Amino acid sequence: MSDIIKPGTRLHSQVCGTGVIVVRPGPPGLDLRCGGVPMSLSADRATVGEPHSPFDEGSLLGKRYTHPDDDSFEVLVTSPGAGSLSDGDTPLVVKDAKPLPASD
Repeated sequence: MSDIIKPGTRLHSQVCGTGVIVVRPGPPGLDLRCGGVPMSLSADRATVGEPHSPFDEGSLLGKRYTHPDDDSFEVLVTSPGAGSLSDGDTPLVVKDAKPLPASD
């Protein structure tokens, strides 16, 4: 899927209401999933089931998610849902905010 996703691409879950925008597309071979099911380019919100365990912990609105081993991939959640984001079987993690420099 990573060869068709570019920055700004909108992807949608097939098993819940989760929607994301790609911020950074990451390396080739990425298998972006939500709820254990591949994400779709289609904006059609018809679901084909429910999120699979252990990918049923949800995604948070406005949070950026990245791969735990490679931060060259990043998505922004625009619609929250019941499915968790993953690269295949590897769960994505919420990206930490960078601390602001101290002002003296």
